[in-house]
Amino acid sequence: MNVWTRRSRWVRRLVSRVQEELRDRWRRFEALWRRSMQLRVVVSTLALSLAVVIVLGMVLQWQITAQLLSSKEDAALTQVETSLPILERELTAVDPNSDSIDEQLAAALNRLTTSSSGQSKAETVAGAFTPVLVDGLAPVERHDQPSAGPVEDVPEDLRLFAERGQLATKIHTVTRESGPITMLIVGTPVGSATRSLQLYMMFPLSAEQDTLQVVQQTLLISGAVLLVLLGLITNLVTRQIVRPVRQAAQIAEQLSEGDLDKRMRVIGEDDVARLAESFNEMADSLKQQITQLEEFGQLQRRFTSDVSHELRTPLTTVRMAADVLHASREQFPPGLSRSTELLVDELDRFELLLADLLEISRLDAGVADLSAEQVDLVELVERSVEALRPIADEGGVELRVIVPACGAAELDIVADARRVERIMRNLVANAIDHAEGGPVEIRFGSNEQAVAVTVRDYGVGLRSGEAELVFTRFWRADPSRNRRTGGTGLGLSISQEDARLHGGALDAWGEPGEGSCFRVTLPRHPGGEFDSNPLPLPGTRRIAAPEALLAASVERPQDGEAGEGEIQDRGPARLSENTWEDE
Repeated sequence: MNVWTRRSRWVRRLVSRVQEELRDRWRRFEALWRRSMQLRVVVSTLALSLAVVIVLGMVLQWQITAQLLSSKEDAALTQVETSLPILERELTAVDPNSDSIDEQLAAALNRLTTSSSGQSKAETVAGAFTPVLVDGLAPVERHDQPSAGPVEDVPEDLRLFAERGQLATKIHTVTRESGPITMLIVGTPVGSATRSLQLYMMFPLSAEQDTLQVVQQTLLISGAVLLVLLGLITNLVTRQIVRPVRQAAQIAEQLSEGDLDKRMRVIGEDDVARLAESFNEMADSLKQQITQLEEFGQLQRRFTSDVSHELRTPLTTVRMAADVLHASREQFPPGLSRSTELLVDELDRFELLLADLLEISRLDAGVADLSAEQVDLVELVERSVEALRPIADEGGVELRVIVPACGAAELDIVADARRVERIMRNLVANAIDHAEGGPVEIRFGSNEQAVAVTVRDYGVGLRSGEAELVFTRFWRADPSRNRRTGGTGLGLSISQEDARLHGGALDAWGEPGEGSCFRVTLPRHPGGEFDSNPLPLPGTRRIAAPEALLAASVERPQDGEAGEGEIQDRGPARLSENTWEDE
């Protein structure tokens, strides 16, 4: 029993390996089939050519077979017409009712086959034959009827035709010691002294079968050679067409990688040559336009950088004067005092805009660098949240920091703390502006390769297509919205560039009426790679409702004023349990 069990397991493993190998080869063939147009054209041409060759071969074989059988039948009938007078002369003295009728019939057949004229005809017209003479109308049992020759080889239906006085032919296979032989049998009545007898002449079709076999082999060899030639010709022709296309694809890839000097070779004046010329003209035009855009971009970046730097000196002077006026505003009339406050607020916004423009200039120039250090991500996020809490309280927005059960130790990374904090400030400030008084939730996630933070609000959300536009410079979903944080329209764009400097990504999701969610993903070390994201966006998994989060939240006690399960009015809430739910 154990032996059979081991054998069955071995057989199953073998079958499994064979199936896996077949599936693997099939997948590789499918991939090659999808990638290679030349393979598809060659295989399709060979398949259609094979169908044509098979149909043509069948038609030719059928016609050749019909011609051979028709010629054989005509020759056999001619032989029968030649042999009948000879046999009838021999049968004029034969009495079918005599006791020696079998010997007389055999003697008649012997004289027929040994006759010089009949033998000549048999060899030159229809070939060798075997005659059978039988008295099918004798009033005795079927097997006792007088006969000469192998009458048992004659089919019964053919005998019935001959006994009714009709000339009939039939192709029939008989068994000999050397094996089965296919014969053309001709049956015809022949006269005797008293009543007619039946003559059957059996002509072997061995020569015709040999001829058909030669024809079949010739057709098979010719068809195989034809298919090989068609495959080679198709491959050659297809290669002449596909090679320029492949060359164009390769050069297009090189152009996309920045090598704008690559061009296609132009040979001849045919359609492919015109394609190469058009491709080269397109490449020249693209190179010219890209060069112009690069020059324009450099001028634009230089202008922005120069203007930003030049504005810092007068802005510093204006700031100093504004601070002096703001410090003395109580001595001014109410209208002038209010103007002084507005002047300081607008100067704050102008300084933010100037700082963002300088940062954009450094990012565009490629001179931005990272000051990487060990960062406690939770502490950094909480610091950003606390800096924006007064603005959130003014708008009635509750800020919630939700830490996973793994704790803050799993969220330590090596990053530029200044840039990461700027990302979180921008995201939280953007969420406060669009929360419509609802809560803003900050969640954390981590794996072995990366960490992620999501900032989710339940406000107005984003319309279809706006998730890709929120990172565009100076773009706003609703320009008329009253913003509490005084944004410049560059914060999300700068945040995305900061994430890219770390080798990470910044993604956005939103639905009208359901709010929006921004997710920043950073590798554990700058420039590191990650295969999967630690946190999903709400488009794939949903976040529990704010009420459920409140019920599950645990506030950090401060100065013994609150215990477990109570909500503090100050300080960010931290949840220690996982509130993500599958869809």
